[in-house]
Amino acid sequence: MQTIKTFGVIGTGIIGAGWAARALARGLNVLAFDPGADAQDRLRDNLAQVWPVLERTGLFPGASVDRLRFCDSLEEVALGAQFIQESAPERIELKTTLHAQIDAAAPADVLIASSTSGLLPSEFQSHCAHPGRVMVGHPFNPVYLLPLVEVLGGEQTDADNIERAVALYRDLGMYPLKVRSEVPGFLSDRLQEALWREILHLVNDDVATPEELDAAICYGPGLRWALWGACQIFHVAAQPGGMGQFLKHFDPSLFPWTHLEPPSMQPFVMAPACAGRYGGPARFFMWQPNRAVWASFSNTLILLFFPGPIWSRQRSLTNSSTKCTRAVSVWPVMRLLTN
Repeated sequence: MQTIKTFGVIGTGIIGAGWAARALARGLNVLAFDPGADAQDRLRDNLAQVWPVLERTGLFPGASVDRLRFCDSLEEVALGAQFIQESAPERIELKTTLHAQIDAAAPADVLIASSTSGLLPSEFQSHCAHPGRVMVGHPFNPVYLLPLVEVLGGEQTDADNIERAVALYRDLGMYPLKVRSEVPGFLSDRLQEALWREILHLVNDDVATPEELDAAICYGPGLRWALWGACQIFHVAAQPGGMGQFLKHFDPSLFPWTHLEPPSMQPFVMAPACAGRYGGPARFFMWQPNRAVWASFSNTLILLFFPGPIWSRQRSLTNSSTKCTRAVSVWPVMRLLTN
């Protein structure tokens, strides 16, 4: 894969500004465009606010906000960037038009990704002359801190281009998660939407206030979710039988607490749920991302939960493969969260 030196950003709102910040922090040049009258000033103001945070988490050699150039047109970004991330408002007509314009101007080997949180790539790539390079790269806010990016293609997206995008996002210190099917909302937003729906029901039924429901998450399961997913938590909790035992004893239909309709616990549901690492006895195991993602993840935890004293325990984690020269150990945080 070619080395990416210039990252293009189309749309410089909160998400686009986050992409610009992440790319700049990795030492890349950034070309940006937004048609808003004060877009350039807002972008530079956003970067000025988040740059001290990025300095604390660790910048790559050569990283500087001076590497940002705000362009006069979408075409100028498309011609000069080696990867383009579109972060325009969530309107399918707008995104379809924008991707056709970007595709018409960008060199043939440049990948084009959309930050959409739920629109399907098959729809907005439909008017492109080269739809094989158009895909979704859905990040999470704040983009400059959270490592997850959901990557999926449309009906006409080339599988090799998906792999190229995954490699590029990984070079940006992210955790690219390939979504195997085009589904509205993708993966994480589907899960968040289910929780959000329950929150609205509980508030509507006068069971709890929004503040109480936030406390129910952030002082309990939210801390576990920061390190493990729900499936791994349930698998380990149901010792010794793991996920299979958990599903037998906690069939959702037996606990009608939720307003969501539970699926029937038939074999075709049980088998995938118990596959892979959840197929055997419950045992402790750690999520193991690549080192760059691990550093980003640890720094995010520290900034969110322990913004002050934990920095006295800082140490260098020089990594020649990623050129990451400053990071913070996550282990003190993990001990605090798991003890």
